[in-house]
Amino acid sequence: MVALEPVVQAYAWGSRTALPELCGTRSPAPHPVAEHWFGAHDSGSSLCADGRALDARIAADPARELGERVVAEYGGGLPFLVKLLSAEQALSLQAHPSPEKAQEGYAAENARGIAVDAADRNYRDVNHKPEILVALTEFHALVGFRPVAQTIALLDAFDVVALRPYRDMLAGQPDAEGLRAVFTTFVTMPHIALTDVVADLVAQAVAYLTEHGVDGHWAPVATTVAELAERYPTDPGVLGALLLNRVILQPGQAVYLGPGQLHAYLRGVGVEVMANSDNVLRGGLTPKHVDVPELMRVLEFAPLADPTVGAVPAGRDIPDEVDYPTPEPDFALSRIDLAPDRAVTWHPAGPEVLLCTEGEALVDEDGAAETLRPGRAVWVPASASRVCLHSVDGATVFRTRVGDP
Repeated sequence: MVALEPVVQAYAWGSRTALPELCGTRSPAPHPVAEHWFGAHDSGSSLCADGRALDARIAADPARELGERVVAEYGGGLPFLVKLLSAEQALSLQAHPSPEKAQEGYAAENARGIAVDAADRNYRDVNHKPEILVALTEFHALVGFRPVAQTIALLDAFDVVALRPYRDMLAGQPDAEGLRAVFTTFVTMPHIALTDVVADLVAQAVAYLTEHGVDGHWAPVATTVAELAERYPTDPGVLGALLLNRVILQPGQAVYLGPGQLHAYLRGVGVEVMANSDNVLRGGLTPKHVDVPELMRVLEFAPLADPTVGAVPAGRDIPDEVDYPTPEPDFALSRIDLAPDRAVTWHPAGPEVLLCTEGEALVDEDGAAETLRPGRAVWVPASASRVCLHSVDGATVFRTRVGDP
């Protein structure tokens, strides 16, 4: 076991206070702090307390660090990445590829001679990027295409004249192909036309809020439309947001995003776990590289009725543990809520990252001990035979590992 120093990502949408205050560091930070990475990605590997990068530690002895099964299935690399994420502004409207499309896209960009670290690169590795985010604070997001009947009701509530033809398109084809047609029209609309449409949409959103107040059924969508349009008045992502589920997570609730699910995190702090990838296809709401044709190639347009994931009892010999189940084999995420003076013990079946988000816990791995505080994490190698967590006053620890075979 070894303590991990995170890779800090200072993206512009991050908060200068949220993660510094969680981690007990200087607040406000001199720049936005968007993400802390705990993992071994090529673009940013955590440093271990012994001074080595985690990816180098794994490469030196894959069998000990990952175990024979993970080495055989994932080629000697850690298949997951753990993050603390803090969004103060909306992230880009984006999706992530399936394994097959990631491999195709990576090869195609290599063939075109685009450097892996180039600003106009979509694929920085050959991996897919399914992900789950568990809220630590109230967390707002746009996630997956909303069921069509609900979107028609939303468009009727706002009743923007310029959007009536698209409302009728959805009514005539209330399925994935109808969503594809409308979304394609939105993201390819000329900016000169977008200016007037977005302005009319904002006016109707404000009128809705004036009439119905913040408790109106569509008030969160109306507020989001107005906020996005203020930053991106000629961006097609403002219209695209109308088609997506507007989700508000309470602490402990989660959202899962499979390959091709369009989404944009809006604000909040959470623990995010994903396959070990940094592949992003953007469609708007960002000054970064946008590649609409490639985004369209990876998108899944089937409506997503409920993108949330509920915590369920783990069913293992850890009484304080709950799972966040997903269909992904690359990672499995659970949360351990240690009661005061509680100790729990388990026997790892592979590599794990333990991340504390509340309280203080002592983690003991085969006699080696580390203290976990909020924002701190440890690496547990596959060779560990026993892990014990203990807290005097209570603590919350997220446990990430490779999914069961």
